[in-house]
Formats: sequence, C-alpha cells, structure tokens
Amino acid sequence: MSGASGTVTRYTEAVSKPLARVPLRTPCTVKAVNGARSVRRRLLELGLVPGTQVTVVGVSPLGDPLELEVRGSRLSIRKKEALAIEVEQ
Repeated sequence: MSGASGTVTRYTEAVSKPLARVPLRTPCTVKAVNGARSVRRRLLELGLVPGTQVTVVGVSPLGDPLELEVRGSRLSIRKKEALAIEVEQ
C-alpha cells in the first residue's frame, strides 16, 4: 500500500505459535488455550488466560517439562500442554 508521499507502508500481523516453540527468555502474550476441557480449565486457573504475558524460563534436559513465569510466579507444565497454548511475540 502506498502512502501520500509515495512511501510503502507495511502492516505486520502478529503470528501465533505454540508456547513450546518460543525461545527461552522471550516474553510473549497468550492468545488462546486449546486442548482437552479439563486441561484447558486447569491452565486457565493457573493464570494462562488470553492477554497474559508469559516467559519460558527453563526447559528440563530432556525437553519436558517447561518452566514458565506467569504474573510473577513460576510454574511447570508438560510440553504437550505447552503445545496447546497459542502465543504471539
């Protein structure tokens, strides 16, 4: 799209991806929590609600579980659960 001065204006949309694919110590925002109803409800109870900032602060040597920082607290979740959480950076 061209602006009035002939410059090109680019609009970028935030791309969502699973929380398990976010690099360590990269803050991101929860966009959606998917998965089985009971797991989704528990993740929401732990504070992983849409709009909340979350950071992956650690991963075990075998890659499962992941340690997260959410609202000043630390919690660990399985990689399978982290794959069901969509985030944007």
